[in-house]
Amino acid sequence: MQYRVVPVTPYQQNCSVIWCSETRRGAVIDPGGDIDKIEAVIREESIDIEKILLTHGHLDHVGGTAKMSQTYNAPIEGPHREEAFWLNALDAQAQMMGFEPVEAFQPTRWLDDGDEVSVGELKLQVFHCPGHTPGHVVFYHQNSSMVFVGDVLFNGSIGRTDFPRGDHQQLLDSIRTKLWPLGDEVTFVPGHGPQSTIGVERRHNPFVADHNFG
Repeated sequence: MQYRVVPVTPYQQNCSVIWCSETRRGAVIDPGGDIDKIEAVIREESIDIEKILLTHGHLDHVGGTAKMSQTYNAPIEGPHREEAFWLNALDAQAQMMGFEPVEAFQPTRWLDDGDEVSVGELKLQVFHCPGHTPGHVVFYHQNSSMVFVGDVLFNGSIGRTDFPRGDHQQLLDSIRTKLWPLGDEVTFVPGHGPQSTIGVERRHNPFVADHNFG
């Protein structure tokens, strides 16, 4: 698997373009906006986009989804169906965040814990990681030791839980039961900011480091 991270929107959300080295078929994870920047990467790498993958329903992660899905005739996979209320409130989100209105959409496929997503010859495992939002999912590519975690975990921090239906304890449980077992060597791409590894966060993250839990 190859990938490039494209920070988009005023929130500098990490959109990821991933692709299969053998087939050049790829996917866009969380196209929040600034579609021209994302499409520039797709052209530079000569990628055939075959699907859009979403971690959760916040506008800075999904704002460009409808347009990109139409442009590339690509199905939308994810997030978990518990995110439906966020996707149904895109207009309200745009007003609240100061974004231009975006076109509404519904996923082609809702994802559940344990599902698998294919991109070219790549297979990504899906883990349901609620807490930041109730239907948040992450995408794990075992062969590359890479996981795309959206707003669950950050370099030195964790996702906010003060949004509707956020749950701090649920988020901590998601991180410790779904992400930690992937292994210390696994690198993660967060929804914002620099990448890190599971091992670094287990040792040093002030919110979820192992020493905080005895």
